[in-house]
Amino acid sequence: MDLGVRWKLHGDGRTPAPGAVVRPDERLSWPRTVGLGAQHVVAMFGASFVAPVLMGLDPNLAIMMSGVATMIFLLATRGRVPSYLGCSLSFVGVAAIIRAQGGTSATVTGAILVVGVVLFLVGLAVQRFGAHIIHAVMPPIVTGAVVMLIGFNLAPVTATVYWPQDQWTALLVMLFTGLAVVCLRGFWSRIAIFLGLIFGYGISWISDLAFGKIHSNDGSGKITDHWRLDFSGVGKADWIGLPSFHAPAFQWSAILVALPVVIALVAENAGHVKAVGEMTGQKLDDKLGTAISADGVASVLSTAVGGPPNTTYSENIGVMAATRVYSTAAYWAAAFFALLFGVCPKFGAIVAAIPGGVLGGITVILYGMIGLLGAQIWINAKVDLRNPLNLVPAAAGIIIGVGNVSMNFGKHFTLSGIALGTLVVITGYHSLRVFAPAHLKPQEPLLDEGTSSYDEEEEANAQRPTS
Repeated sequence: MDLGVRWKLHGDGRTPAPGAVVRPDERLSWPRTVGLGAQHVVAMFGASFVAPVLMGLDPNLAIMMSGVATMIFLLATRGRVPSYLGCSLSFVGVAAIIRAQGGTSATVTGAILVVGVVLFLVGLAVQRFGAHIIHAVMPPIVTGAVVMLIGFNLAPVTATVYWPQDQWTALLVMLFTGLAVVCLRGFWSRIAIFLGLIFGYGISWISDLAFGKIHSNDGSGKITDHWRLDFSGVGKADWIGLPSFHAPAFQWSAILVALPVVIALVAENAGHVKAVGEMTGQKLDDKLGTAISADGVASVLSTAVGGPPNTTYSENIGVMAATRVYSTAAYWAAAFFALLFGVCPKFGAIVAAIPGGVLGGITVILYGMIGLLGAQIWINAKVDLRNPLNLVPAAAGIIIGVGNVSMNFGKHFTLSGIALGTLVVITGYHSLRVFAPAHLKPQEPLLDEGTSSYDEEEEANAQRPTS
């Protein structure tokens, strides 16, 4: 069985030939491949370490399980889809809502584990029936609206938890990160979040030296005098040791809050497979279902031991585009680096010490970018928002999701925020489509047009007479 763990040497093993790319089944020399692996780890550092901190989960366990998840993904796709899997930011809002309802870390990981199972089943369905089933249930207007409300639902977290801890540091970090994203080029622009974190550490350290303790919200809601940057936990942490594990716990209320994120994860996977296929010149549409299922399995395994969910990382697509190296060997190297970082508690303590003001500046941009990915889905699919069939369910669902509107069904069951907003968008769109006049419901464009050619080709082959 070919597991995609053998690679041919590309050219002289030093650099890609002019106009060529290093394909997934090729590699450069091993020293260069290992270096590229380290570069992929750095590229995902910013978001992949911020996410578990925001979710209240162990960052050491997050990075360790991201390495395991990447290995699972590469084996499942037989090395055809180069990708690094890191902690998904789509669940940050879900975690915040569950904790606000009294949930623990076990409740958070339990809810996300169920999402991973559903994602795995969606992948199997796509493998069996083709990508058109995704587009039938979740056309671009629905997918874009759900991704948008998931991102914008996070705004109160920044406004009430992180930004008030140190508003001036938050402002400076926001400005620096914004400049890094816009003005830097190539690899450096891909690690703008990571650079913003480093800048924030520096500003917080200088502010502590110059102004002493700050009198502000300490993150728990209390107004106290405290240091912006507290490294006391770093000194106590060991250099080598296992991260903290815990078993998941399952509550229906938490699971219902988390389930809508499946839609965002399917959209992320479809976009990733399409982008990699276009960049490498390969038809990878037949791997869409496998990629979705692999993400589901990786998330189930991670959350089963107390880690965060994992999904494909767009930051690493940027690294591949900049280097023209799509070798899965580099991703295996990155996965091994992640495992090493995962067994270094001191490294995790440094991450856990990120000042609240720094997170405030980072999340202003990060959460907004998540929300605007929904608008990007609409633009790419040429969704017509002048059509009331598109406009009405999307508008209602987004306001419900962002405003955290609630519906009480009896004394013990409530739907609100992300869960209620998603339900309104999906059921509203399909219900209105049944009654809408014909001129308001033209054929929907596909969420990911790259999958359509594969489906059509399979159907054509099935209809050809056999000799």
